[in-house]
Amino acid sequence: MPDPRLIVALDFSDAKAALAFAHRLNPEQCRLKVGLELYTAAGPLFIESLMNLGFGIFLDLKFHDIPNTVERAVRVASSLGVWMINVHALGGRRMLEASRAALEGAHQPPKLVAVTLLTSMDTVTLAEVGLQGSISQNVLKLAKMVDECGLDGIVCSALEAPALRNTLRSQFCLVTPGIRPLGSTPDDQSRIVTPAEAIALGADYLVIGRPISRAREPDEVIKGILMELGT
Repeated sequence: MPDPRLIVALDFSDAKAALAFAHRLNPEQCRLKVGLELYTAAGPLFIESLMNLGFGIFLDLKFHDIPNTVERAVRVASSLGVWMINVHALGGRRMLEASRAALEGAHQPPKLVAVTLLTSMDTVTLAEVGLQGSISQNVLKLAKMVDECGLDGIVCSALEAPALRNTLRSQFCLVTPGIRPLGSTPDDQSRIVTPAEAIALGADYLVIGRPISRAREPDEVIKGILMELGT
């Protein structure tokens, strides 16, 4: 089975448009990410529709609540048959451990990763929310905690990948948003790199949204990215 490194973010507000777009893509070349807006609009049945097309789904809901609530939410999300689920590392150790416990005994558990800091955050935002130290220091501290709690990996900027690779388990998964192909606009991302740069820095999976979802020929954009990656 193919293991696409490219994850296309479905930046749509309704299921009809998102499904029409998904029909234009090849599940052997990419997986799909469904975030808060689209999941709120379309719900679990839409996830099933995407999986019926052959796509692995990254359910990007960033669960962040008390441990018991997150454990239950992760268990329900896992029952959908998705490929990846995420929680927010700022929920703390007990919450992370509860999310991991939710998948114990599952026949085919999804990958469970944690968001460290959102890629839209910069040093000003960090100070505003009361976190001390630099972005890289906070990411590394949170990543170590996630690793200790037994999760499969983290969502982080590719710019943090080299330091993380030197510190964490070799099989620890790094999922990197904020990826922009050459010539793309940064949109609302503060820490961005190209696909080839991200892989060279140590990323496992690349999340790309608007440069693909808003392209006139999204399959051609994907083809160009895959050529850049040599796949």
